[in-house]
Amino acid sequence: MAEHDIAADAANAPESIDWHARAAAARPDGRMHVGGQRRDASDGTTTRSVNPATAASIAEIAAGTADDVDSAVGAARASFESGAWSRLAAADRGRIMQRWADLIEANADELALLETLDMGKPIAQSMTIDVPGTAATIRWYAELADKLADEIPSTPPGSMATVTRAPLGVVAAITPWNYPMEIASWKLAPALAVGNSLVHKPASESSLTALRLADLALEAGIPEGVLNVITGSGRLVGEGLARHRDVDMLTFTGSTGVAKRLLVASGETNMKRLALEAGGKSANLVFADTESITLAAEKAAFGAYYNQGEVCSANSRVYVERPILDDFLSAFREAAKGYAPGDPLDWASPTGALINEGHADDVERAVDEARVSGDIAFGGERQQRGDSRAFYTPTAVVGLSAEHPLVTDELFGPVATVTVFDDEDDAVRQANDTRYGLAASVWTSNLSRAHRVSERLVAGTVSVNTVDALGVTTPFGGFRESGFGRDLSAHAIDNYVGLKTTWFQHG
Repeated sequence: MAEHDIAADAANAPESIDWHARAAAARPDGRMHVGGQRRDASDGTTTRSVNPATAASIAEIAAGTADDVDSAVGAARASFESGAWSRLAAADRGRIMQRWADLIEANADELALLETLDMGKPIAQSMTIDVPGTAATIRWYAELADKLADEIPSTPPGSMATVTRAPLGVVAAITPWNYPMEIASWKLAPALAVGNSLVHKPASESSLTALRLADLALEAGIPEGVLNVITGSGRLVGEGLARHRDVDMLTFTGSTGVAKRLLVASGETNMKRLALEAGGKSANLVFADTESITLAAEKAAFGAYYNQGEVCSANSRVYVERPILDDFLSAFREAAKGYAPGDPLDWASPTGALINEGHADDVERAVDEARVSGDIAFGGERQQRGDSRAFYTPTAVVGLSAEHPLVTDELFGPVATVTVFDDEDDAVRQANDTRYGLAASVWTSNLSRAHRVSERLVAGTVSVNTVDALGVTTPFGGFRESGFGRDLSAHAIDNYVGLKTTWFQHG
């Protein structure tokens, strides 16, 4: 019996699953989630969800309309006012969210497959990082729900005041396509933990896991109408939520251009609160005194090429001190080989496809333009696999000026620029020469330098002797045009509550 169990476990291990067969059998439901029910768009229109790695259709996704936005916001408002969630004891909200996390883990195979089919990331990463990370984030905020302490500040004799956190009401969450599940959990979990109701608009390119998360939330016991998911275009659904006067708060991760439009929409309507995590062009500084050039190069490759480079905090600008430039480039070239694109459904593939062929066109065009002014150290090749041309090799470009678009603009692809610096001041100056301020990395064995440089860098997160470090216990967000507000950690709660003072005069 024991031998049989061991054999069965091995056959069911994620790396042993026939993911291609699972994909062929998948029939995802692309209908929206409003008021606890799956439903078609009000006018019946749909858009195709396309697998970027094969160019094949995955599902028909409901294309939301202005009427659907009103319905979703109305359902969220009704659920909030009913108190079924907003006035539920915090400990009870936490217990339900724990069950939600349990169900996510129990359905890991399905969620991982949908994530990979929708946006092209390797199934091994979806299964071992994205799904567990989503469940862990929800579980962390579930545990935090009844541990948030309010205040009794000092007041004059004969009086007492309380300062409490009040949920804002209806929260709209607009999330991107690069980490559909994980970034959704960064926003949904803290907002729900403190009693808000939500309308979630996932990216039109990757809506399937958001819809399944809502199914599982309902199954876990989150009341109908508390978590709504409306799919469709940014022009109709995203803009509709941004301008809706019954949305109290909007949380967003995406491009800086869209973030700016959300600011305008808020100002022109009801001044809804915003938390915006916008673009980035993060710098990675490698000093000559770093303990291991090889390790720095390996981590630089991870920081630039992981998830096909489709990471808002990707360390896409690499600055290297002049004495070690040649050694670093050699090690960087070798490390980049570990991020060659492959079939996302192959468990051994280190990277997969870009989100679609149109985005691959943009990456190819940007690199081709950079060839005129700089040199391709390695990579720079578009690849076709089967019917899809959404694959691009890890690429490094050297010799570009600080004003070149590949240095200044977020590309969201597997492309890094490598630039030399001569001293600490030069490194900091070049790193801060950007309109963004999301993340940065510093490589040095000198503790004093690590502190000095980290203090001077304009970035929401500075990683020392690693890259792009984050965790659920630490806040994530940026300065400048990278936005404001923070995801993750207890600080994220501040996005979704208002401080309410109640003053008692008794003397």
